[in-house]
Amino acid sequence: MANWLEIDKNAKTWVKEASQMIKQSFSKTLTIETKSNANDLVTNIDKRTEQFFINKINDHYPNHRIVGEEGFGDSLSNLDGIVWIIDPIDGTMNFIHQQRNFAISIGIYEDGVGQIGLIYDVVHDELYHSIKGNGVFLNDLSLPRLEDVNVSEAIIGMNATWVTENKRINPSLLAPLVKNARGIRSYGSAAIEMAYIASGRLDAYISLRLAPWDIAAGIILIEELGGIATTLKGQPLDLLAENSLFIARPGLHEEIIQKYLNNGDW
Repeated sequence: MANWLEIDKNAKTWVKEASQMIKQSFSKTLTIETKSNANDLVTNIDKRTEQFFINKINDHYPNHRIVGEEGFGDSLSNLDGIVWIIDPIDGTMNFIHQQRNFAISIGIYEDGVGQIGLIYDVVHDELYHSIKGNGVFLNDLSLPRLEDVNVSEAIIGMNATWVTENKRINPSLLAPLVKNARGIRSYGSAAIEMAYIASGRLDAYISLRLAPWDIAAGIILIEELGGIATTLKGQPLDLLAENSLFIARPGLHEEIIQKYLNNGDW
């Protein structure tokens, strides 16, 4: 039987060690490559950080499996056993251009069930963390369960791409939600935006093309606090594939699905 307290302690230690390596890179030249397109960037620091985690996990837990954004982990067809899903730097474009608004994101699952979620905002020294059944914390502060708000009171995380001309959806589909919400924000990091829902800085988050490592940790945090994480169709998320993502406080999730998302071809 897994010792989740020990795993959690080790994961937090490694996250803090990795964050020091990342911060030390700020004054050095980065090697920047593109992945799927010119705006999908990866640096030598992303790769080095992922390899750091993989080495630590393999040394301490050789029977655990790993999925990492940069491809140094395992190739999985299922989530059997204990699986670490890692994004070494979520928000690479922010990391390159701003040296802030990025995070280390780690979700640890057992047989497909989230057990430990860690999102660390490196520059602001904010660690969002949870062990299933034990609540969610921002550093040492216990976070309250998420309560309902109406759309008119909600601050929603959403990239402006989805309400301007794009290749994936009709931009008019989400325009009414943008108009009726109290405000729209975009931070350029799915992990940070999901963490901000956990801490009450945002009320919902919508995106159309997220990989498992973008969302694995955040799902654990949100569901532990009573929030809901689904596709934009309200269906379960698949942590072995790319997803649309809609994550929100409980009643708000239902309201937005019924009033704004039901007619979309997501």
